[in-house]
Amino acid sequence: MLDKLFKLSENNTTPRLEVLAGLTTFMTMAYIIFANPAILAQVVGKEHLVALTAATCLAAAVPTLAMGLYTNYPLALASGMGLNAALVAICAAHKVSWEVGMGIIFVEGALITILVVAGLREAVMEAIPMPLKRAIGVGIGLLIALLGLSNAGFIVAGPPLLQAGRATSPELLLAALGLVVTCVLLVGRVRGALLIGIVATTIVALAAGKAHLPPKYVQVPDLSLFGQLDIAGALQIGLVAAIFAFLITDFFDTMGTVIAVGGEGGFLEAEGCLPRLRRVLLIDSLAAAWGGLCGSSSTTTYIESAAGVAVGGRTGLTSVVVAGLFVLSAFFAPLAGIVPPCATAPALIVVGLLMMAVVREIDFKVVEDALPAFIVMIIIPLTMSISHGIGYGFIAYTVIRMLTGRWREVHPLMYAVSVMFAAAFAME
Repeated sequence: MLDKLFKLSENNTTPRLEVLAGLTTFMTMAYIIFANPAILAQVVGKEHLVALTAATCLAAAVPTLAMGLYTNYPLALASGMGLNAALVAICAAHKVSWEVGMGIIFVEGALITILVVAGLREAVMEAIPMPLKRAIGVGIGLLIALLGLSNAGFIVAGPPLLQAGRATSPELLLAALGLVVTCVLLVGRVRGALLIGIVATTIVALAAGKAHLPPKYVQVPDLSLFGQLDIAGALQIGLVAAIFAFLITDFFDTMGTVIAVGGEGGFLEAEGCLPRLRRVLLIDSLAAAWGGLCGSSSTTTYIESAAGVAVGGRTGLTSVVVAGLFVLSAFFAPLAGIVPPCATAPALIVVGLLMMAVVREIDFKVVEDALPAFIVMIIIPLTMSISHGIGYGFIAYTVIRMLTGRWREVHPLMYAVSVMFAAAFAME
């Protein structure tokens, strides 16, 4: 039944491998179960932390399940980090309630869904030149690696930008141990190397007192935040810019994630397009609105999906496993908190390494392609923003082609998107 539903044999995978991939993806993104409520509590209130945890799990589980069943791709979704912080900032700046904030998210998701149904989002993705598509994958790989290095303590915040972490830090030493174990397993071609590395590092962290068992393991989900959004309040003239900002970020963050994960899994066709792309974009767009309905901020496709793909996840069964784990987490959230960031850091670093491989397909001798590609690759990790990296790269590609008299080579949609990005950056 599973083989028929998910075409496991056709994708050269097995139920065991898909479950392993699902566990790996979940462990690398389970931090959102605690990070998202902590951020949103600034506007919703700390007394609603349990409800925010349930909302986060629900907002992730349903779209991830839909993604697996409807698209048959190993893509997982959850509340977007950065988007949740932006929502808190917007609520504070405009002095609006969190219900209005969730209304903004719902409206933005509905608008993106309309763009998907109209075929515009898919058309933009197909208009992106191959050098930029490859650069997006590399840039996201570098971003994932940067997150891993930061979680491990190898790098810390400046001044001026970043600096080396303390070499004797217990977290750094634990992450280094996990990285060595993971790399040895990868060299030995051991299935589930990333997951084994996470589990092994967590066990050592527990023994070293750097990870802790929770005082309780079960909690009753509180769904009181579901449906408590204010759509009418979000449709104020003064909030149009906020809706536009979320729309731009959601629109292109997912585009970059799909290209990167699709490339890592070998799903992309020769011209860099993803089969069944519209299905993926439709689920992702509806997920944004669903996040607002749940009271959990915008739900989006996660770059951590690449971790599951790296261990062999190739079908939607991986997503179904992740969705099931998010459902269980609504009841057993304290258990998910056992895994410390330093335990998942090695997996993120290795995934970043694997995603870097596509850089060899970019011809750096062709400057008019290489420079925009380089801008994409370097801006994404340094700003920790996929949409900013894509935007600067698009603008550079378009301007260079125009100034060198090769404007006919630029797809009309690239001109439109470049202008849109320029306007968005100016508004910031």
